[in-house]
Amino acid sequence: MIIKQFIAGQLENNMYLVADEASKKAVLIDASSNIPELIEFAKDYDVQYILLTHGHFDHIMGLTSLKNALNAKAVISKDDLVISDNINEFTSLFGLPDTIPPSYEKFIKDGDILNVGELEIKVIHTPGHTEGGVCYLIENNLFSGDTLFKQSVGRTDLFGGNFNKLVDSIKNKLFKLDSNIKVFPGHGDMTTIGFEKKYNQLV
Repeated sequence: MIIKQFIAGQLENNMYLVADEASKKAVLIDASSNIPELIEFAKDYDVQYILLTHGHFDHIMGLTSLKNALNAKAVISKDDLVISDNINEFTSLFGLPDTIPPSYEKFIKDGDILNVGELEIKVIHTPGHTEGGVCYLIENNLFSGDTLFKQSVGRTDLFGGNFNKLVDSIKNKLFKLDSNIKVFPGHGDMTTIGFEKKYNQLV
């Protein structure tokens, strides 16, 4: 399995291309911006899905362009459609121009399994940062979006945010996972479940 990180967008979002080397099939996790280095790297792979961790503008700004460039299907929780559909309510807060809300081909829920080549992708619903926020577990790698960061957690002061739900999601779902699991967040540096259980003072 290959994991390639790309950092893009005004808020320095992490996007991850995760590929099965045997079949050359892959997924892209989050879609902040269509950047040349991502398209160049993805040429060697058949990107099946663009998996959104949640619907905030900085994670979906490049989605429509990336769907077309990669010929991939967009996947999100239905609970975050209200945020995605009202993307311009959020972009205006950051002084960004209006954009057409993206469309989605597939909706996922807690416990769903997506099979892409030899990759088995498990969906973990982690409401709190947004109501429809999810994490994706692929082998021993957790793609946590804005639910869990290194020694921090996602903000809960925007529409759909709820701090108590966020803490519950982290403590009772993510912290139940193996401590050795690597965590790839939507912003910032990689961490592990074990490190966060020990050092994350916000949970």
